[in-house]
Amino acid sequence: MKRRAYLDIETTGLSVQAGDITVVGICLEHGKKVECIQLFEETLTPKNLKKTMKGSEALYTYNGARFDLPFIRARLGLKLDTHCPHIDLMHHCWKNNLYGGLKSVERQLKIARNIEDVDGYMAVILWNRYKNCGDKKALSKLLEYNKEDVLNLIHLRNKLSVL
Repeated sequence: MKRRAYLDIETTGLSVQAGDITVVGICLEHGKKVECIQLFEETLTPKNLKKTMKGSEALYTYNGARFDLPFIRARLGLKLDTHCPHIDLMHHCWKNNLYGGLKSVERQLKIARNIEDVDGYMAVILWNRYKNCGDKKALSKLLEYNKEDVLNLIHLRNKLSVL
């Protein structure tokens, strides 16, 4: 039985040159067991990310080849796709005529989402509210949003029947 890792990051912007990673969310799936880990602030280190990913036989993302993995490589110095095979679910969506961002694809496939008022732009605002004002509710909502993104990657992989 494969140990699968699902990954999604939150950042302060779209550019790897100007933006920083604020949260790395990882769900580890082994059979029916799913564990979600979120790295941020002092826990967001290359060592912790490598430790979390250790033993994973496959890494799933949505648009990770163009966004998440280059950010992690630039900001944390890790090339995650050398540790285990990377499967970008966005490309599998395209093969099934499913286009758009993750939220759009979720709607097309009727994958439920609890948090509908947060997107990438709002994630930056929530992070800034937390960092600049100490707003712990903003951090909590950001982490909840990131966790839902990562958990929904599992549903997306299953709906697409991707191994």
